[in-house]
Amino acid sequence: MSGVFGIGTSALLAYQRAIAVTGQNIANVGQEGYSRQRIDLETRNPQFSGAGWYGQGVDVAGVNRITDQFVQRQVLDNSAGSARQQVYYQYAQRADSLLADPDAGLAPVLQQFFAAVQDVANDPTSTAARQVLLSQGEALSDRFAFLQRRLDDQRQVVEGQIGAAVEEVNGLASGIADLNRQIAEGIGQAGGAAPNDLLDQRDAMIEELSGLVAVQTLPQGDGTVNVMIGNGQNLVMGSTAVTLSAQPLGADPSRTEIALLNPGSIVPVTDIISGGELGALLDVRREILDPAQNALGRTAVGLALSFNEQHSSGVDLDGAAGGDFFRLPDGEVLVGRGNSASGAPTLTYTDASALTMADYRASFDGVEWRLTRAGSTTPLATTAPGGTLAADGFELDLSGIAGAAAGDSFDVRPTRTAAAELGVALTDPRAFAAALPPDTPGASVVGDNRNALALAGLGTERVLANGTTSISASYNELVADVGVKTRQAQLSADAQGRMLEASRAQRESISGVNLDEEAANLLRYQQAYAAAAQVIATAGTMFDTLLMAVRR
Repeated sequence: MSGVFGIGTSALLAYQRAIAVTGQNIANVGQEGYSRQRIDLETRNPQFSGAGWYGQGVDVAGVNRITDQFVQRQVLDNSAGSARQQVYYQYAQRADSLLADPDAGLAPVLQQFFAAVQDVANDPTSTAARQVLLSQGEALSDRFAFLQRRLDDQRQVVEGQIGAAVEEVNGLASGIADLNRQIAEGIGQAGGAAPNDLLDQRDAMIEELSGLVAVQTLPQGDGTVNVMIGNGQNLVMGSTAVTLSAQPLGADPSRTEIALLNPGSIVPVTDIISGGELGALLDVRREILDPAQNALGRTAVGLALSFNEQHSSGVDLDGAAGGDFFRLPDGEVLVGRGNSASGAPTLTYTDASALTMADYRASFDGVEWRLTRAGSTTPLATTAPGGTLAADGFELDLSGIAGAAAGDSFDVRPTRTAAAELGVALTDPRAFAAALPPDTPGASVVGDNRNALALAGLGTERVLANGTTSISASYNELVADVGVKTRQAQLSADAQGRMLEASRAQRESISGVNLDEEAANLLRYQQAYAAAAQVIATAGTMFDTLLMAVRR
């Protein structure tokens, strides 16, 4: 009788737990990230008797999550890609709306300025036309400054969001490490059985993390998962999370960089982070804001240099030589962190046509100064201490630097802030040099408009990019470039969004709870439970009958 009782009892307990697992699935049908669980039953080892082997009942072998790691990997990748494209598109769209705005953009004011120059050419003696020209010049410089400020505003938002995203990453990394600890402890306590609900929580947290930055995961033998970012830098190792830091690490104190804080060291990882919201913010800064401000600044400097050069070749209403019409920007030179040198280089613009949209670095190797483009090691120019570095339409006078040591450097941005610094130097309408010097000494220049015509032609003359583009065209190229990136980001965001939905739907088809299936399982387990109870009842009846027979 004990064998029948054991069989019935084992079945009763097994199907009671099967009903509990089914109930857990049903209870969490609406819980996002929940993975359907399945109870696995196994037959007990049989017992031998003289007549053969007899079964001993059933045991619960385990309760497992129904998951597919390949599909989960797709979800993580698509989550990082979708978040990156969505955020990138949002910021690209803002820049595009600003630069391409028919009213707030640069194009209409630039046209009005050169139209005012043409008006002076049409009537070079008109003081009113000259005054309008000065006003249009001020309006043009104000518009340059306005666009620069608006781009700076977007930059500040991006910098703030980078810091906020890093804090979120740190919080999620800490949470994943804590779940790793709980999972490892749970597996140890249960003799190898995994705490499925904690695994779901960890997967959901890793997916949320992938929305901030692209991650790779590496399962460990104790049930924990190592999480890596970039090129394999560990963010979570077992129950330990590495802290990310968002802080200025370079010469620009306003530029947030990202680093891994290891014991005793700081490892910069800005350049290797990709995907997710954080990757998008870094890409927006590098691919949208930096090039846009450099291009806008090049247009401003190119306009000022070419206009001043032509204006200086003419004479004003009083026959005096023309001076600078525009006040040139200073350019941006940033002192490298940890420099031993005192002082800084002085930047001077020399050639509008040679200006680029690149950033540069001047570095000292202990013997000579080298000028390279940012991201390159090929020197454009070299000089001894105290000399001059000249390249790409500007010069750096190093005579003001003292005490330089090997490793000292300066970051040079010839056009990054130039749009904000452009101004009109001319204040007297009569001082506008509309005429060219007469061939006959003492001859009157009243009514001469030859220089004004030349100045009016600068709007379309190819004075930038080694004579391949004009002032107006350079801005149109900027607008087109940002517009193309915005459109590409929009298409990519839509495509990545659909891919994410598809991968989540595939995961749901594997791991999601199907109520019809669970209802069928519940009915089956209920019937098995009732039958097991009947086995126990039958065994009891048989035992009672046996006792009655013995008593007789």
